[in-house]
Amino acid sequence: MEQFKGQPRLPKFAVPKRYELRLKPDLTTCKFGGSVSVDLDIVADTQFIVLNAAELSVNAGSVSFTHGDSSKVFEPSKVEAFQEDGILVLEFGAPLRIGVLAIGFEGILNDNMKGFYRSTYEHNGEKKNMAVTQFEPVDARRCFPCWDEPAWKATFKITLDGVPSELVALSNMSILEEKVDGHLKTVSYLESPIMSTYLVAVVIGLFDYVEDHTSDGVKVRVYCQVGKANQGKFALYVAVKTLELYKEYFAVPYSLPKLDMVAIPDFSAGAMENYGLVTYRETALLFDEQHSAAANKQRVATVVAHELAHQWFGNLVTMEWWTHLWLNEGFATWVSYLATDSLFPEWKIWTQFLDELTAGLKLDGLEESHPIEVEINHAAEVDEIFDAISYKKGASVIRMLQSYLGAEVFQRSLASYIKKHASSNAKTEDLWAALEEGSGEPVNKLMNSWTKQKGYPVISVKVKDQKLEFDQTQFYSSGSQGDGQWIVPITLCCGSYDVRKSFLLQSKSETLDIKEFLGCSAATGCGSASNRNNAVCSWIKVNVDQTGFYRVKYEEELAAALRNAIEKKHLSSTDRFGILDDSFALSMTRQQSFTSLLTLLSAYREELDYTVLSNLITISYKLARIAADAVPELLDLINQFFISLLQYSAEKLGWQPKPGESHLDAMLRGDILTALSVFGHDQTIDEASRRFHAFLDDRNTPLLPPDIRRAAYVAVMQRASASNRSGYESLLRVYRETDLSQEKTRILGSLASCPDPNITLEVLNFLLTPEVRSQDAVIGLAVSSEGRETAWTWLKANWEYISKTWGSGFLITRFVSAIVSLFASFEKVKEIDEFFKAHPNPSITRTLKQSIERVQINAKWVESVKSEKNLADAVKELAYRKY
Repeated sequence: MEQFKGQPRLPKFAVPKRYELRLKPDLTTCKFGGSVSVDLDIVADTQFIVLNAAELSVNAGSVSFTHGDSSKVFEPSKVEAFQEDGILVLEFGAPLRIGVLAIGFEGILNDNMKGFYRSTYEHNGEKKNMAVTQFEPVDARRCFPCWDEPAWKATFKITLDGVPSELVALSNMSILEEKVDGHLKTVSYLESPIMSTYLVAVVIGLFDYVEDHTSDGVKVRVYCQVGKANQGKFALYVAVKTLELYKEYFAVPYSLPKLDMVAIPDFSAGAMENYGLVTYRETALLFDEQHSAAANKQRVATVVAHELAHQWFGNLVTMEWWTHLWLNEGFATWVSYLATDSLFPEWKIWTQFLDELTAGLKLDGLEESHPIEVEINHAAEVDEIFDAISYKKGASVIRMLQSYLGAEVFQRSLASYIKKHASSNAKTEDLWAALEEGSGEPVNKLMNSWTKQKGYPVISVKVKDQKLEFDQTQFYSSGSQGDGQWIVPITLCCGSYDVRKSFLLQSKSETLDIKEFLGCSAATGCGSASNRNNAVCSWIKVNVDQTGFYRVKYEEELAAALRNAIEKKHLSSTDRFGILDDSFALSMTRQQSFTSLLTLLSAYREELDYTVLSNLITISYKLARIAADAVPELLDLINQFFISLLQYSAEKLGWQPKPGESHLDAMLRGDILTALSVFGHDQTIDEASRRFHAFLDDRNTPLLPPDIRRAAYVAVMQRASASNRSGYESLLRVYRETDLSQEKTRILGSLASCPDPNITLEVLNFLLTPEVRSQDAVIGLAVSSEGRETAWTWLKANWEYISKTWGSGFLITRFVSAIVSLFASFEKVKEIDEFFKAHPNPSITRTLKQSIERVQINAKWVESVKSEKNLADAVKELAYRKY
């Protein structure tokens, strides 16, 4: 039996074809019993059966194997569970043939939000339990013994016993029959199509629902807590429309008779795409017309579109192993934008996609990043790759490829990929092969450089003797030299968007003749309209619309021309975003001065685009933190400069929503008012407090609509302190009184922004109380610069408890990254490293290394800013400049 220990994958001698699963959960004692019988093909000589099981007690007397041809029943001579590996090994006295394996088992409905777990809710003031499953990536084995790897696909026939008759019991398939016996019922479901274990699902609880049908008759329901059914209507609308859109786009209909979507009060991820039974956090599924913000509406739409994309990409065609997780997640992320854009074109969601791109570039600029395709050697390693590389870099390289191949070719090739691999498993290479066949382009060769190595290039661009020189080097935020090289689809525009050119950069560098390639000559100095007639190019922008997953560094003259083009409003919002973001990244690597970055920011004073401004605000927050460590004496002036940058847009938007204004303006108002408060703008904080007090008297006051509530909460916390607690205590009161999850998370996300460390400590302790669901604690970790030392001391003091409560799964990684990454000194690096060496936890290994690297990057940046000669003069000039 020892030979099976420590292996990354199960042995391949038995192949499951069909599971018959019975589960009997007890919602009072929070235990469950069950039995499973599995039809097996035995494909190699063996006396062993090895499958996954974890935290289950298997009654050895209940295990048997019945040969298919003789109906002879064998009992195992030995049954052993290896908890460390999550496997169950059965040894039989004779070689096995095709037959049926039967196992009885018992388990606990845990409160770790994985496997078969319990979630709590209130009904008529009484606390109740519901039973829920969450199996991805490797937790089906916590509910029933199974071959818990994505490639072992089988059909599932599920029956639930002993369900209280007033409760709703759901699974992947429609109900076949329901037998009521007094207070209890037995519910059995239709047999599922072939699917992976991580997609099996069961939910038992008290729910209301809303229902609709797609045009081809698929029944769609949204289930939510009793009394909240109306809040499911928006998600229902999105789901019906999206299913119809995907049927068209993938040229394959949705493959089940129904789709249920359920809001679960305790849920660790955002949502989970179980086949036919998609589970969500309440904040990602419910929308309350009166109290939800525009940002909540958009989140519901993109998450629903993401999960439904998985019904094809993931559920129908499944990755062969977790190495190819990005195929599921990167693709679902990309296509969710396609669907959302089709339903809500006015949201300009493809411009907002740049936030995904930036998050991918940010993580992938670390030396401690990982390739898109990452080797997985143990189940415990899977959780950590549900990160910005798999989702956001994954989605970004798909967008880059689609833009390179063209939308139609891309769609056609995808449809043929889905047809070919339906009900089966695929690897990354299979997708490339389909796209290569459809386009005639060397997709495999092009894309391997993006998925098999970590990181991405920065392309340096300069003009020399009417020639354009391109040079690629690996980009690291630390400023280190990397040796990666990519095949880069370069796009560029010159002086206007009428002239767009593209080529593949296949070597380290390339030189192009400007006249020949662009049909114009480059201006020395900034071109003006008059000399355009002589075909002189006033500006050159590389990576048009930011479709490529790379950064661009311009020589000073080209950069100045682009700065000028931004001020004159000649560039698209996506390109304005890209120039700002690349400049910020280059400043972090110290390839560009802090002073020149601030000068570039001043070109954005009249910016009104939501995505550009929200990134500008994020960047300003980071720069203020760096300044606080490097040049504290200039911090007030720098904050004043940031306030002046936002004045134009703040005055245009005002406080009150305007009738018929856009979704984007509604979201922008909140972001701008929040930023003004954080940078200490007294008038904003005064007005926010006035409106907040009106809200305390009347929760439906028009003075504090949902889109500006977070801004008001943050403003109130800027003035809260140990000696002035009333604002903080009022916010806690609102938190306790609301039953809307989105309101609770809005408050949690604002509390720690308080500059008083005493309040910060109270907030952090509050996160560990039963008043905050364990999925939500990480939302409250966004502490101010002044609170970071307090937060670090708190993390160390509570690490044992945090480790025990969030021990495995990805939530624990957020505690580390949120608190550790805030520092900016080499002494801190040593302290952090020593603490975690003494208190190791394998599920944070990757995150810890990344967080420590971020501290080192911050520290180098702070040192470099300290030594900038003209910074003080530049800051004074920028802060007092009149426009």
